[in-house]
This record gives sequence, C-alpha cells and structure tokens, in this order.
Amino acid sequence: MKRETVYQAELIKKLNRMFPGCFIIKNDPSQNQGVPDLLILFGIQWAMLEVKRSGSAPSRPNQSYFVDMFNGMSFAAFIYPENEQEVLSALQDVLGIKQEALFR
Repeated sequence: MKRETVYQAELIKKLNRMFPGCFIIKNDPSQNQGVPDLLILFGIQWAMLEVKRSGSAPSRPNQSYFVDMFNGMSFAAFIYPENEQEVLSALQDVLGIKQEALFR
C-alpha cells in the first residue's frame, strides 16, 4: 500500500493533466484541522478533496464535517485508490470536463 503522501503527489499530477490550467492548493492541517487536503480552482469553479491512502484509512476529527459542508457549497469528497475513478468522474461532471479526458 502506498503512503498517503506518495498517492497525493500522483493524484495532483493526474488532476493537472485532467484539468489544464487548474490551480491546486495543498491545505495546511495545522492551520485548519479537518479541512480537506486539496483545493482545486478551475475557472470560476472549485472543489476540495480529502486524500486517503486507502478506503480503510481512518478519518481525523472534523474531516467528515468539512467534506460534507464543502460538498454542499460546490464539490468535496474523500478520495483513495479504490474510489478514485468514481470521484474523478464526478469531479469532471461538476467542473464541466468531458469524460474522455478522465485518464489521459
């Protein structure tokens, strides 16, 4: 199983290919505990992703609260290798990208 930091770095590269021109900000967990790891800015839209190394990795306090809150505003989700395709497909729909671009 990959470490979360390794998976997160690979995911950021994939997101940059999927959403050309996007701006990805890694949030500092010491500033706002529980806020999702990644903020993706794309045109006038945004999304947040909480990266986990696996579907069985534990959540920290407040993570589910913030994912639910931000998902109500735009799009937010937990993402890990087992659900990556599903989450990225939903993210493409929200950001208005065609499905063919998913796994370039």
